[in-house]
Amino acid sequence: MLIWVFITFISGVILIPIIRKLAFLVHAVDTPRERHAHIKPTPTLGGLAIFISFSIGFFLAPIDRTGAFPVYLGAIIILITGLIDDVIELSPKLKLLGQILAAVCVTVWGQVTIEFINIPFFGTLDFGIFAIPISIIWVVAIINAINLIDGLDGLAGGVSIIALMTIAGMALLLRDAFVAPVAFLLVAATLSFLIFNFPPASIFMGDTGALFLGYMIAVLSLMGFKNVTFISLLVPLIILGVPLSDTFFAIVRRLKKKMPVSSADRSHIHHRLMALGFTQRQTVLLIYCMALLFSITGFIFSFSTTWGSLVLLLLLILLIEIIVEFIGLVGEDYRPILNILQKIHRKRP
Repeated sequence: MLIWVFITFISGVILIPIIRKLAFLVHAVDTPRERHAHIKPTPTLGGLAIFISFSIGFFLAPIDRTGAFPVYLGAIIILITGLIDDVIELSPKLKLLGQILAAVCVTVWGQVTIEFINIPFFGTLDFGIFAIPISIIWVVAIINAINLIDGLDGLAGGVSIIALMTIAGMALLLRDAFVAPVAFLLVAATLSFLIFNFPPASIFMGDTGALFLGYMIAVLSLMGFKNVTFISLLVPLIILGVPLSDTFFAIVRRLKKKMPVSSADRSHIHHRLMALGFTQRQTVLLIYCMALLFSITGFIFSFSTTWGSLVLLLLLILLIEIIVEFIGLVGEDYRPILNILQKIHRKRP
């Protein structure tokens, strides 16, 4: 399998310069605007190179592709959605429609769904007719989480690699013959892109890449952790803790300010860290560390006892809350836990 991972990586390295030229030809270029961190026009469509190099490895490697066609077709749908958006900029509704179509393809046709979970102290919860809509929401949510975090050079690519490596590692432990090799091929394809995308980037993945990676991460996590215990179902949520937390608190922040949920702002986790004085590269590396911490926690979480997992989950939620308050992810005036800690500190003799 290593040879196919290497071939996928080399394919991506060869393809990126070609895709860069193509991006300029079709005017898929990101011009700096107020919310952007880059200062010069940069070609997008890097995600197309990720998709093609991954596809080369996927179809050449000795992988059991039985039943994989709906997954790949959904990937093509999401790729086309991203491509069109990078070239002519789709409306949010049309972009969401493309995401839903891809999710429907893999859940309805491919039957990749969460059908039930076993809840501690309660028993089995069968989703029944809600299995498909819940799974569609899951796929769309992960797609948008990866897309929203794609705000700095190397950020979405690096976070995706960490998540995919964790999913691949856990799939190996579960002896999953499809999820593990596919995840490793995606890591190789994304790593080849990251060479050109790490600050300062010469190409962006664009929505083409962010939507595709989000889709594949969502699908692989569904395939690798479906029909399991409630505790195990939380593992992919923990692994994707950085983009999901950023998305969740972005929604909270916008609702608090009575803004449309789909509106853009400069208060995402990377914006807030840079506002605290970190450079772009330092911010990216710091978020990598956060993503790695979440991934390690996900591993530990999956092997813990029920009570141990619950305690670990509570500690993780507390840590997230403290980080959110410290960097002002919801708002600079939102500091309930930090204010309590400050009062306790003042009362100490």
